[in-house]
Parts: sequence; structure tokens; C-alpha cells
Amino acid sequence: HIVRLRYTPMQHTVLAVEEPASPHHEVMQSASSLDGMPVVCCGLHSQIAPVAAALHHYSGGRCRVVYVMTDSASLALGVSRLVPALSEAGLIHGVVTVGQAYGGDLEAVNVFSGLLAARHVMGADVAIVSQGVGNTGTATAFGFSGIDQGIALNAVASLDGIPIACLRISFADPRPRHYRVSHHTITVLSRVVLTRCHVPVPELNPPRLWEVLGQLEEHGIAAKHLVRVLDGSAGIEVLRRKQLHVTTMGRTILEDREFFLAAAAAGAHAAELASMPTAVQNR
Repeated sequence: HIVRLRYTPMQHTVLAVEEPASPHHEVMQSASSLDGMPVVCCGLHSQIAPVAAALHHYSGGRCRVVYVMTDSASLALGVSRLVPALSEAGLIHGVVTVGQAYGGDLEAVNVFSGLLAARHVMGADVAIVSQGVGNTGTATAFGFSGIDQGIALNAVASLDGIPIACLRISFADPRPRHYRVSHHTITVLSRVVLTRCHVPVPELNPPRLWEVLGQLEEHGIAAKHLVRVLDGSAGIEVLRRKQLHVTTMGRTILEDREFFLAAAAAGAHAAELASMPTAVQNR
């Protein structure tokens, strides 16, 4: 077994999906590729709900979705009220906790093996990667826990998956650094990510859409990545229909609609990629 919360009073052992004692050890020994699986990497825990809802809608409920929770925020999966609600609603079908995080259906040593476990052990068609509850920020370019979005995007590319970056967009956040495209997202996509990513942009009313696209152009993101504008708004309707009440920084969908539309666009794009033959996914 491996130890979580190592060298703290709360340390405890878990069965790692990779270890020899695991019934999945042989699978994990041979697993080395995601085989073109789309992976949506988020910066905030709340984004996983609209991503999963849009995936459900735009795949006709046919996508098996696995959430990979990293260890840059809360470590215990049990802190999240969102994940059980999404599971009960049939929007996610399993959880892998990685690093020092714990409590998932599977426990993995790191995000690389966690992604491989999602694909080859849990049978994911699409994975969603995000930190747990409790983002840390310091009003500096690199001092925020959601920077692991970039680490995850790099891991996806290294494992032959399709990295999809979920934009953090808000026209309701009073902080200038998080207004329109958050400076966290800009740092990740301009400085942290080392590979070409898919960057879905939600359809917004023209003045706001132009502002978002202008930011991506200004910071070199449009030139570096595959930017696509698309509508994922049906994912928001799925959340309403399933009575999933999601907030971001205390704001509801009605109060910060663009935030949720951005995440839903990422889910819609992933659903489309998952339905394509591997040969045409990156065209």
C-alpha cells in the first residue's frame, strides 16, 4: 500500500491502483497511452459540473466520464458536495484521486498514472482533471493552486491524449485580474503549458466575445493554441433540469453565466472530439 498525507499525524495507507497488490497492476504495467482520449483540464473545482453536464448532453449520454482530482487544493474527496451530486445524477462515472488527494474509487500515485487508470481501468471515454475544493490565489502571476491545470495539460499531451483547456471567464468578478479571462488562465496557457491545446471559447454576445478573443490574441494564446468558438449552453440546461445548484465564488449561474458557459463549451468540444475517429481529432 502507499501512504497519503505522508509524515503528518493524519497519514494513512491506501491501495494504489498501480501497486502489485492491486487487481489492476497488470493493466497499469502495460498502460502507457491515452489513445487519443479527450481530457478537459479545469482551473477550479466548480467547473467540473458544467463540463460534465455538457458532455452528457452533447454525447447523448453515451460518454463514460471519469474525474481525476489533483492534490493542489482540498485533499479529501469527501469535502466536495459537488462530486457525489454529479455521480448521483449520472454525469460522472468514477473518480481517481492522485498525489496526496484521497477518497476516490481508485487511488493513483500521480496525475500521469491517474489518467492512465481513468482510461484503462475505469474505461473512460473522456476525463476531467481539476483540483478539489478550495483554490488558493495570491494576486501574483504564478502563486495559485490552479496552476496545476497547466501541469495536467502537459501530462495529457505526453500520454497521447487530447488536452482541452477550460477557460476561466467572468464578467461578474469585481477583481480586475479575474475579469473577462482570468489571469490564472492566461498564465497557464501562455507560460505553463508546453504543448498545443484545444481552447474552446463560449458563444457570447458580440461585445463580450470580442473582449475575450482580444485577450487571447493579446497574450499570444490564439497563436499558440487551437481556439474555437462554440455553443455549450445546453449543458447549463442539464444542470437546471437535474436540479444541480452550482456556484463559483458564491455566484450562481444567473449571476455569472459566462463562467459556466465557458466550462460547458469545453465539455461540448470534448464530446465532439470523443465521437470522432482518432485520425481526424487534431485536424
